[in-house]
Amino acid sequence: MLVFFKERLAFLAVPKTGTTAYELALAPRADMVISDPPLLKHAPVYRYNRFIRPMFLNVCDAEMELMAVMREPVSWLGSWYRYRRRPFMEGKANSTHGISFDEFVLAYMKGKRPGFADVGNQLKFLERQPNGTGVTHLFRYEDQQRLQQFVSERLDLEFMLTQENVSPEMDISLSPDIEERFRRKFADEFAFYDAIP
Repeated sequence: MLVFFKERLAFLAVPKTGTTAYELALAPRADMVISDPPLLKHAPVYRYNRFIRPMFLNVCDAEMELMAVMREPVSWLGSWYRYRRRPFMEGKANSTHGISFDEFVLAYMKGKRPGFADVGNQLKFLERQPNGTGVTHLFRYEDQQRLQQFVSERLDLEFMLTQENVSPEMDISLSPDIEERFRRKFADEFAFYDAIP
């Protein structure tokens, strides 16, 4: 998570949406960088609302606007699948070695997910809170031009991104029937993503 106090902007780090590259590029310009532990680096709206928002509100009488990036849901799961298939993950509980992408998505759709498929949920991460705290500026991962233009204009800053934390390249695709089941079960998430300008 990056906080730009003067601009009243907090950039939430949704996992597997390229935020590590933005963190490296923008950290020197940020007033606060939370890069560890992962539970705080990747604080969803509800955790930001509970712990970080009160700090700025109570101490500085300041309300931050939130920005975040959302990835197309199948692509997002594909990135997690590939990320957990890196060579050093082999033999670990969260590894996807020896598991097909279809099996990974089926496991993700279970009520109680096995460790390798327990990767959270973008919709839950971005969920608006009862007090109104929510993401003000939401961008599609697939629309980097719009995202970079917003950041550049809001911060009055030119910056360059490098590729960071990249998942291994591999050909993955879902079986049509499993994709249909996934889209039906997570229809709200697809609708939320489709509504992003």
